[in-house]
Amino acid sequence: MATPLAQPEGRSGSRPDAGLSTSLRRSSRKLLAAGLIASALEWYDFFLYGTAAALVFPHVFFPHSSALMGTLLAFSTFWAGFVARPIGGVLAGHLGDTYGRKPVVVTCLAVMGAATFLIGCLPSAGTAGALAPTLLVILRFVQGLAAGGQWGGIMLLLTESASPKRRGFAGTFGQTSVPVAVIISNLIFVAASGLMPDDAFLSWGWRIPFLVSVVMFVVVLYIQAKVEDTPEFRELQREVSGPESTVVRAPLAHVVRNKWGTILLGCGLLSATNSLFYVSISGLLSYGTHSLGLERNPLLAVVLASSVAMLVILPWSGHMSDKVGRRPLILVGGLGVAVWAFPYFRLVGTASLPLIFVAVTVGFVFQCLTYGPIASFLGELFAPGVRYSGASLAYQLSAIIVSGSTPFLMTALIAKTGSTMPVAAYIMIMGLITTVSAWFLPETNPAEVRDDPHAIPGTHLYR
Repeated sequence: MATPLAQPEGRSGSRPDAGLSTSLRRSSRKLLAAGLIASALEWYDFFLYGTAAALVFPHVFFPHSSALMGTLLAFSTFWAGFVARPIGGVLAGHLGDTYGRKPVVVTCLAVMGAATFLIGCLPSAGTAGALAPTLLVILRFVQGLAAGGQWGGIMLLLTESASPKRRGFAGTFGQTSVPVAVIISNLIFVAASGLMPDDAFLSWGWRIPFLVSVVMFVVVLYIQAKVEDTPEFRELQREVSGPESTVVRAPLAHVVRNKWGTILLGCGLLSATNSLFYVSISGLLSYGTHSLGLERNPLLAVVLASSVAMLVILPWSGHMSDKVGRRPLILVGGLGVAVWAFPYFRLVGTASLPLIFVAVTVGFVFQCLTYGPIASFLGELFAPGVRYSGASLAYQLSAIIVSGSTPFLMTALIAKTGSTMPVAAYIMIMGLITTVSAWFLPETNPAEVRDDPHAIPGTHLYR
């Protein structure tokens, strides 16, 4: 087993690369591609559940409930994955800061693939009774553990292996996996449901998108064989026995004790993007089909088409964060979500697919301005020896507080009030929370760091 890593006093992170060799550049491109593909498959598995919870699971696992109660119960199981994510983030953060980023990522990917495949094998409530939804919740919880651990690992593999002046852009390859996953999951869901009658789809066709997750194991084998751990972590391992090093034996306890304010503000950073995103990919599907009378596949197609905008804006926002700093983009994105919240639901309420497309696309653009720079920003807020623990905890706390609750809350509020205005008010508040959090956090890539070819973003904060 690897030696626990050190937390050197005053350490400034990996050395800037004056000129990468051709082989190193090729290796970097392979890592970016592997990070994108692996993270996309991981999120595909996680988001697929949200689509199924909105459209299928009420019929398959809660057939004796009313339409509203079946949807609420399905979204409750959806939430179970988010409850597990902070636990997964805590466990993976400790192991990743102690034994390396790569082995934790590989384990999380394998666990996610196995859990998703097994969901596709579950019996329905009509066959197994209460055992069926019970197993569903257990497997969803396991999905959450895996998702909670993988984000921090993928993010650090990408950013810690990149040139210090391109960490914002490199981190977006993990973030861009989100729209890729949405597009893939919706395409497969549309194809599976469009090629068979509804009865067949609800009986067995819905399982196909889950069983496809078996391809995850190919990616796991590739990363295990071809991807090295980050240069920054390997350097930390070499410094364990150095005379100026102090070992952090409990990275999580260390970071919570010393950086709890940063963790809470980091959690707040994600409020805008997480709330509006899960409204768009899950809550909207339930509301559109049940309340607005829209057809399932055209609505899925709208979400799919809107997600294409994210493929462009996310990398651009990360690139711009390398040029102008992380906070300006997050501030603009958070305010944009707050301002767009009420127009978003006004457009959705028209039940016009083109107007819904406009609502979701504009919302996705503002989300990307916050979500793109967050991979590098959250990591840079913490010193290398506790970075996995700190960034993962901040990210996954938002998952349980905001992400998992939003579809459930949206459905319950609309059922209670008969209006989407309370949901719009909730999204506006989430946008303001992101804005305030970014305002109070320090800039990790200020002008003096950007202008100094030898300076590394974030290191001035923990010297």
